[in-house]
Amino acid sequence: MTPSTYNPIDNIRVAFSNNYKYSLFEALFHTGRFHSQEKTLIDKAMHLLSLFNMESHAHRLAKNLPYGTQRRLEIVRALATNPSLLMLDEPAAGMNPKEIDDLMDFIFWIKERFNLTILLIEHHMKMVMRTCTMIKVLDFGVTIAEGTPQEVYNNPEVINAYLGDNSSFNWIHD
Repeated sequence: MTPSTYNPIDNIRVAFSNNYKYSLFEALFHTGRFHSQEKTLIDKAMHLLSLFNMESHAHRLAKNLPYGTQRRLEIVRALATNPSLLMLDEPAAGMNPKEIDDLMDFIFWIKERFNLTILLIEHHMKMVMRTCTMIKVLDFGVTIAEGTPQEVYNNPEVINAYLGDNSSFNWIHD
């Protein structure tokens, strides 16, 4: 089964799997310890969902959530593992402009709230330029530029590789 066949609470409970403190025997026979641990994990999952204003979706199947909400659930599930580094691979893929703007705000909030380093792999340049403090640009697997968004934006190799000779294209403010 894929995560989309579960509800958000179960998605997050799976991410908390390193926090289970009951034995196989206790799980098989549903002992008191099993029930108390499960209640604790459900409470923690609901707390995370409430932090992200997603508690109203707690019991819906993930596959039935709007696309942007599914993407947010994926990030919440990753945060449940208590990472020090959050890696996001093309989180804006398939999103409309409003969802992308919401995602950028969401990423800023996560960075501040959870004090995380975020590694973002993304082709949506507006998002990259507005959310990243440091950027590394690859062209066919070779680094062609590194630096702040402004340094990368003005780098002739980046302009040539991604925009050709049309340097009037505004990929920060579009």
